[in-house]
This record gives sequence, structure tokens and C-alpha cells, in this order.
Amino acid sequence: MLDQWLDRVGGVGDPIGHRSATEHDCLGGIAMTGQYVLDLQDIEETQVAVVGGKGAHLGGLSRIDGIAVPDGFCVTTDAFRRIMAQVPSIDELLEELSRVNPDDREAIRTLSAQIRRAVEGTAIPGDLATAVTRALSRLGEQAAYAVRSSATAEDLPTASFAGQQDTYLNVVGPAAILQHLSRCWASLFTERAVTYRRRNGIDHRTVHMAVVVQRMVFPHASGILFTADPVTGNRKVATVDAGFGLGEALVSGLVNPDVFKVRNGEVEARTIAAKQRAVEALPAGGTQEVAIGSERQEQPALTDAQAVRLVELGRRIEAHFGSPQDIEWCLADDGFRIVQSRPITTLFPVPVPETGDEENHVYVSVGHQQMMTDAMRPLGTPCGSGRPWWRCTRPAGGSSSTSPGAWPRPRAAPLCWTSWGKAIRWSGTRWRPSSTATASSRRSRTRLPALRRPAVGPPRSRPIRPSSPS
Repeated sequence: MLDQWLDRVGGVGDPIGHRSATEHDCLGGIAMTGQYVLDLQDIEETQVAVVGGKGAHLGGLSRIDGIAVPDGFCVTTDAFRRIMAQVPSIDELLEELSRVNPDDREAIRTLSAQIRRAVEGTAIPGDLATAVTRALSRLGEQAAYAVRSSATAEDLPTASFAGQQDTYLNVVGPAAILQHLSRCWASLFTERAVTYRRRNGIDHRTVHMAVVVQRMVFPHASGILFTADPVTGNRKVATVDAGFGLGEALVSGLVNPDVFKVRNGEVEARTIAAKQRAVEALPAGGTQEVAIGSERQEQPALTDAQAVRLVELGRRIEAHFGSPQDIEWCLADDGFRIVQSRPITTLFPVPVPETGDEENHVYVSVGHQQMMTDAMRPLGTPCGSGRPWWRCTRPAGGSSSTSPGAWPRPRAAPLCWTSWGKAIRWSGTRWRPSSTATASSRRSRTRLPALRRPAVGPPRSRPIRPSSPS
């Protein structure tokens, strides 16, 4: 039980924030090694259990040639586990939380708030505080920092947890950073995070919190880069969302961003929004919301050249991680700083093409055929028969108005293609297979290649090469 796994708090750690394993008990069967602080440059991408999803991705980003990541360090999950071992009655609270219905918002709100208060009220041991302040002294004690949560179930390929835990910007001074460190630990139990874990079947006890501390960037502009279009799923089109000031204004929905669509090194579309508000840093710490002058509101946050340059960096990051990425960026002094990258979790999976295959392909989800209710014209629009799809694929039987083997009578289009590309022609009384097609229909067929009839089997997506008219 957690209340039985109390560490010995006394003593000061060695110069790099370690304590030997023999100085600790075990928490949940995991040895507490006491490695409390790691520089970002020393973090491996595989160390999610130690530094969380955000910390692991930042460690990977710092190793990519040409990618600038703000300096910083990570307070590891060892520190979190040590704090949790000292939280009163945490076992009972977590057990009660695990039994709550995820739809019972009032119970989740009450319990999660109780846990957060208990975590924030737990004093940070002296040796842990010393390890953090020593890391700050290497970067500058009175510099401004971003204090960012990094949970072990965060930024995963199947569950991003984006926005579920807290981040604090422009925190100045060791005392303030230690205070916000406790707040980040407590944010593992926000109502949003608890509900998200319950709905995704993740046990609260298996998730731990690391905290990333990075030098603040005071940007002219900031935003999000998607290396694949998040709306269409097109992997060849990158989308850049951009606004003035800190990115908090954009991610919180305070402003509508400028949107740039970039393909093959060129901006193919742009939408410039009226950006009336921005979030900026205060000199003494913290942030404030400010109004943007009317003469600047409709100016683009980025030039086309900057958007293209940012996408080039994004493609480099995408190649490193091996999948389309959702990237947080800042622009300061005409240089881009990358402050986060995570997999895009909402894209429809596309099979990996064969090496050297640059051809266009049509993909069909076999399970969708049951929803197709009409024969299809060459450009994909239905004939308007109003009949079920199976009547458009030569049914075995008929009805009082449709003889066996008949096809629904169309309102238009004497020549159509079935869903798998079979040509059929209206003869005046019934649909008949067509062995020839007019020149105009062949041109239409070229624009939208027909699909071979899918093999019978469970619903799946697979590439179908265009076939010639039959």
C-alpha cells in the first residue's frame, strides 16, 4: 500500500540529484532509483516511463539536426512517486476513484479535487528541491521558464491526452518553479484527465507524472503545424495554424488562427484571420491577455516563405518519428523553436506503399458497401433510384415491380458504373451489362478509375489498382 511505502526524506542528494536504490523502498513493485533530474539532451525516446511522453519526444527532438529546442531539464517520475508515497490516504482515494462511473461528473469532480489538494499540500523533500534548484542554476536561476506536465500515458500513438494536464508559462524564480512543480503533479488528477483515463480503460495507478522545465521563448508568432491535413487526411498537404504572441491564445480558442496549406514546397491556400487578442508574457512572471491594434489584426502572422520553411522542419521531424506529427512551434528572432511534437491520432491508416511506387491508388473500405444504396455515375454521384444498394448489384430475386435480375430505373444517366466498376446501360426497360462505352463516358472513367469487385471477407482497407472498362 502507498501509505506503507514512505521514503526516508532526510539528507541531500549527490550533485546530480541521485540517491541510491538502497535508500528507497519500492512503489508498486518498481524500484525508486531516485534519479530526479535529467537534462533534455540526455533523454532517450524510449524513456517514457521515466520522463513521460512529452519529455521523451523533446529528448528525441533535441537530437534532430537543424531542429532548435529550448534548453531545459525534466523532473522524472521517480520524484512524483516519492511525493505520492507521502500523500495521506492516497490508496483509499485512488481506489474510490477507480470505482466511479465515468459519466458521474459530480463524483469525479469532488474526488479529483480532493486528490489535487492533497498532492499540492505535500511538502517537497529537501534533497529533491536541491536537485531541481541545482539544475536551474546551470540554466539561470532568475530566467523565465515554462513548467510543463509530462505524463507517462501522454502523447501516445493512440491517445494524445492533449490539454488534459497543466502547463504554466513564464515562471520566474526557484520558489515559484517548485510551487508549479507541485501543481503539475496534481494536474494528473484534473477532472478532464481522470475522465479521459476512465473512458480509455487506463488505471490511475499505472500513470505517473514527470515535469519538463524549459527556458521560455518570447515569440513574435506561434502555433501548430500538422504534417498531414487533419481535416482531409492528405499526407502530402501540411497545415500551419499561426497567431501572434504565445501559443496559449490559439490552443485555448481565444483567437482564430491564420491557416496556411503547404504542398510540395509552395503555399497552395491561405486564410488570414482577424486576430483581435493575444497572450503575452509579463516582465515579473505570468501572462496576460492583450488587445491587438486594428492595423495589425489582419496582417499574416507568418510570411509564405516562413510557412514553407516551417513545413520543411516538420517533414524532418516526421521522418525522424516515422509518422505524421502535430507540432507546437514558436517564431522568435526569425528562428523557429520546436517545443513539442506528438503523433496525429485521428488519421485514417494508409497502407505503406511498395518501394518506388509513385502511382495514385484508390482505397476502398469493404465494410462501407452495405451503406451504398445506389448505382454510381462515373463521377461518383448516385443515380437517384432510391433503391437499396443490393438491387443495384443484380439481385437474385425481384418484386411485383422489378423482375428477377432487373436493375432500378434511373431518373438520368443512361450509362453508370456499379460500385466495383462494372459498366451497366439502361436499355429503356431494364439495366443491362454494357460491353462498350461512349467516348465521353470513357473520359469520365479516366477521371475516376473504377474499382475491381472486392474479395469477400471481413471489413478492411486495401489498395485497389484501376482496372480497364469491361
